[in-house]
This record gives sequence, C-alpha cells and structure tokens, in this order.
Amino acid sequence: MSAPKRFFIDSAPAGNEVYIEGEEFIHAKTVLRIEEGAEIILLDNSGKEYTAIVAKVEKHRLLAHITGERQGDKEPQTPIYLLCGALKGDKTELIVQKATELGVSKIGVFSSEYCSAYMNENKLERLKKVAREAAKQCQRSRAPEIVYFDNFKAALLSADDYKNKLFACEFLKTSDGEISNINGSVAVVVGSEGGFSEKEYNLAKDEGYTGISLGKRILRAETAAIAVCTLCAYFTGELK
Repeated sequence: MSAPKRFFIDSAPAGNEVYIEGEEFIHAKTVLRIEEGAEIILLDNSGKEYTAIVAKVEKHRLLAHITGERQGDKEPQTPIYLLCGALKGDKTELIVQKATELGVSKIGVFSSEYCSAYMNENKLERLKKVAREAAKQCQRSRAPEIVYFDNFKAALLSADDYKNKLFACEFLKTSDGEISNINGSVAVVVGSEGGFSEKEYNLAKDEGYTGISLGKRILRAETAAIAVCTLCAYFTGELK
C-alpha cells in the first residue's frame, strides 16, 4: 500500500476542516486523481503534519477532515543554508531539488561578478514550487525557504547568524579550514558557472567565511553545490 499523498496548505488549520485549492488541488485531482475517502497528509510548513481524510472533491477545491496531528520526523536537526550563484537553464532548479532532499533548510540564489544568468519573480516562484515538490517526495514537513539577492555582499551578510560559514572557491589549491570539523549551523557559498573573482573571495573572507577547496578537478557549478551540500549534511550528522 502506497503512503498517503502529501499536500501543502497556506496556513495552520483553524479547525477540523481544510480546503485544498490552487495548484495543489489541480495536482491532487488531475494528476493523482485523489477521490473522496482517500487518506492524505497536510503540511503547513511549520514542521507539523496533519493526517486527514478527503470528504468532498469539488470543481475547484477539495475538502479534507483532519484526523490527527504530529511533528514531522524528517526535518534536519542542524540548519544548513546554501547560497548559490544563479545558473543558466534549469540547473538552479536541479540544485534546489537535490538540496531539499539533502535536508538544506534555506537556499539563497545570488547574482555575482561572473554570473551570466538572471532571475525574476516567475523564476523565483518556480524554484519555490520545485522545493515544495521535492519536500513532499522525500517526506519532509517543510520546504526550504528560497530567497534571491541581486547584491553579492547582501547574500554573504544574510548568513551572519550561522556558526560555520564556508566559501567554496574553484581557484583555491587547498582549504583554509576542514569541512569535516564543522559543528553547528552552517552556511556554504557556491558560485555560478563563471566562478568567483579574487575580489569576491576577499570580501567573503572579510565577512568571516572560510575558503574551502572541493578537490583538484574543476566541478560544474551544479555538481559543486550538490557535493558540498552532501558533505555538510554528512558532517552535521544528517546522513549518518
């Protein structure tokens, strides 16, 4: 028997009845073909999960009766914040999807000196949708927060509250610190296809970031982002 399907709702339920509308309803009705009597799980992005039964499927919404509430057990214990340069095509979507599966709590996309991709509101909304879909697939209770920075320094400053701040730089021969030694919340920066300039690296160092190398081979930007998220998840205990 397959697990109950999961759907995000806009806010915490105010009572025992909840309507699912918009894109989540369309997905439920036309793709998953959810019928009355089906068991589902509702997510309000707080970390809680609400078990529910579909009571009625209408033309533009469905009504669900909540039968229980619990705290989700798939959320990371240690916050991981990925800051990545905007990439061409759908590569940023790939990073958001995989980072969500790896337990990243927040994703910041930024423009930088050598970045040739651009972002707009539609692209940002698309990334948020990708994060929600990935969260449901891997049975998380929250989708990572997705934010965009058109100013590189602002992106760096957004991680001020994180205990560990790492800067993955393709031109470093050796790391300034060991990623295996991280303990506590971690923010990690990965560049776009064009990488970083010396000026940006020095700016990151001035803001308290530790430069790290990902080895002697030059990785694609999306490979680097996924690899460094995997390392952070492992050394903070999320993959153990």
